This record gives sequence, structure tokens and C-alpha cells, in this order.
Amino acid sequence: MAIINNALSGALAAQVALTTSSHNIANLQTKGYTRQAALLTAVGPDANPRSPGNGVQVSSLLRFSDNYKSQAMWRAAADLGAYSQTQPYLSQLENVMGDETASLSAGIDQFFGALNAVAGDPGSTPLRQQVLTSAGLMAERFNGLNNVFNAQLQSVRNQRSAIVDSANAQIATIARLNQQISQAQAGGLSSSSLIDARDQAIDELASKMALEVSDNGDGTRDISLKTGQSLVLGGMHGSLKAAPTATSPQEFSLSFAGTTYVLDAVKLGGQLGGLAKYEAEKLVPLQTGIADIARQMADKVNTQLGLGRKPDGSVGSPLFVYTPGSNADMLKVVDGFVANDLAFSADGTPGDTGNLQKLLGIKSESITVTSIGPVLLSDADAQLVGKLGVDSQLNKAALKTTQTVRTQSVDDWQSTSGVNQDEEAVNLVEYQNMYQANMKVIAIANQLFDATLAMMG
Repeated sequence: MAIINNALSGALAAQVALTTSSHNIANLQTKGYTRQAALLTAVGPDANPRSPGNGVQVSSLLRFSDNYKSQAMWRAAADLGAYSQTQPYLSQLENVMGDETASLSAGIDQFFGALNAVAGDPGSTPLRQQVLTSAGLMAERFNGLNNVFNAQLQSVRNQRSAIVDSANAQIATIARLNQQISQAQAGGLSSSSLIDARDQAIDELASKMALEVSDNGDGTRDISLKTGQSLVLGGMHGSLKAAPTATSPQEFSLSFAGTTYVLDAVKLGGQLGGLAKYEAEKLVPLQTGIADIARQMADKVNTQLGLGRKPDGSVGSPLFVYTPGSNADMLKVVDGFVANDLAFSADGTPGDTGNLQKLLGIKSESITVTSIGPVLLSDADAQLVGKLGVDSQLNKAALKTTQTVRTQSVDDWQSTSGVNQDEEAVNLVEYQNMYQANMKVIAIANQLFDATLAMMG
């Protein structure tokens, strides 16, 4: 009977091992699946001194997982999320601001070109009208670009709100899976599929914000922001919120266990941190810089026109209206302004262009632009576009690096936790041979048993 019991235990163990390999192969293409294996342990002998042992048993199912590799994969996901969310916005601004047919530099050049053209015949109504036309077209370029900035601001904020909603769903999922894993392990049940689902949720959450993950003895995992605030503690979880306040167009907060924490979105990392950093350090300063150019140029032109004389000898009037923070027309030509309102004369003498020459000199005057400092008016837009190009190239380089790191970290995780088709094929053959060998032992044991009965009969 000992022979049969040993062989039976071997056959049953081989069945469990075959079932485990078949499960691995079935999940060959399942994202986030961690391969398993049956851990076989010899069953020791009983009190009989001539007993070699009592076969084999499956003591547990091994789950091939390396916490260090998982952590590296999640950190790479956060870095990739930050740079990948920023690049489309940078590329859009590069295309818009770098387009010669729509660039501010071209508009400014055309405006001062029209002023220069009228210098040869300051009394020409068509040439004066061309100045007004080019002034209006230049203003439209400022307004169009400002509309692009406003659209990006709205898009960034809407996107962050959507990311927060998705993150809250994943945070709640992780907490729920923590409870299920703890209960399964307490009951001696396999929790591998639950752990896979939880790790997948953590990976998705990590792309949205940088995380710190720690393991507990009951199988649960605690999740916190890299700034220290807890998102998940065992089965408890917090909730993120992004909403406008009196002091911020979109303030981030975290509510956990009845306490609310205000978060610095720039420090969150991941997609949320990347978008917040882009808004605070790139988009808003760039929009402010363009507004600086529009405001200071309008002030200089209006001031100089006010020092000149119109053809009828009256004092000049402002050409531009600048409206700060406008979602519509940031810069426009004064309503009702006509060609003869242009005060090109310095003293009212017909044909005098003294004030016109000073207007032309404005292009070479210095203005102060946010993020780049003092710069000539003629160079301001080009320098902003150049800085934008540098920022975009740096982000592209960082994005390429983080994509490589993420790919390598996923491959590294896959080398440990992923299913290897060739390895599982070998396992199937080995466990099949093990099963057949044990069944052969059972058959031999039956023959011996029958022979023994025949001898005794």
C-alpha cells in the first residue's frame, strides 16, 4: 500500500503542477499576470524505521514576483507620465508660434514696415490706411495666440480633473483588493489573481502621480504620495479633488480619514505633476510674456502718437487698446480710429515726419518680458519662440529617456514574473512524464498485489 500511496501522491502533485503550467500558458498574453509554479515537498517517513518516506505534496503555489522590479516599473511609469502629457502641448505651441504666416514677429515687422512705407509720402491716405490695416492684423495675431493659450489652459485643467476622477477609482480599487487579499490569505486561499489586479491598478495609478508603496504582513499594501500623504492604508483610502478656489483656478486636495490636505500639484509627479508643472512653468509665463509685448508696444505707440500732430494740427490720439487678462480681444485698434488720426508730424507742419521717425524707432527699443527679461521689441517674440523650442527639445529628450527606462523596467519585470512559453512547454513535458511514471508505479504495485493474492490463494 505504501507504494501505491507514494505513487498516488506523485500523480496528484503532477496534476497540480500541470494545472499550474496550463494556467500560466492560458495567461500568456494577459497584461500584468504573474506566473506561478507548484512547490513540491517530500513527505517525511513515519515511525517505521524502514520507511523511506510517504511521497510528495504540493506545499504551496509560488508566485514569481520581485518587489524591487515592481517598484522600479512604477517609478518609471510616473516619470513617463509627466513628460508624455506635456509634449503635445509644447509641440502645438511650437507649430503655432513658429508658423511664419501667423507669428507675432511677422505681424510686428509688417506693422513697422507699413510705417516705414508711409515715410516717403506721409499725406497718402492709402499708405496711412495700410498702417491701420497692418495694426489690426498684428492685433489679431496677438489675440489668436492668446486664444490658443486660453484653450490650452482650459484643456490642461479639464484633463487634470479627468485624471483625478480616474485616480480616485483606482485608489478605491486598491483598497478593496487589499481587503480581499487579506481575507484570502487569512483563510489559506490563493490570492495571486487578486495581487495581480492590485499591482495592475498600482501601475496605472503610478502613471498619474509618483507613489511610495510599502508591504504589510497581512498581504496588504499601503500607498502614499511621494510628498508623504497617505492614499491607501490597508482597506482605508482617501479621495483626491481638483476644484477652483478663491485663490487658485484649480486647487488640489486630499481627504483621508476626515482630514483634508492641500496639495502642491507641481510636486505630485506623474501626469498630474507634469501638467501642473507645464502650466506653472511654461504656459502661464509664456502667455504673460506675449501679454507683456502687447502691453508695452501698445503703450509706447500710444504714448508717441500722443506727442505728435495729426494732419489737421490736432494732438494725436491712442491707436491701440490693451485689455489685460482678456479671453477675447487682448489687443485691438481703437474703435472709430481712421487714417487721418495718425499723428506722424512732430510740429503740425504738412509733410513733417518727425514723430513718424520716433514711431519707427520703437521697434529697436527695449522692453521687459517675463521669463526672458529685457529685450528689444523686434527680438522679443523670436526669443520667446527660441526658448519654447529649447524647452520642447529638452522635454522630448527626457521623454525618450523615460520611455527607454520604462521599457527596460517592464522587460526586467517580465523576465521574472512573465510567462515564458518555451519554459512552460518544458514543464508540461516534465510533469507529464512525472504523472505517467507514477501511474506506472501504481500499475506495478497492482500487479505485485495481485501476484501476492494468487500466491496466498
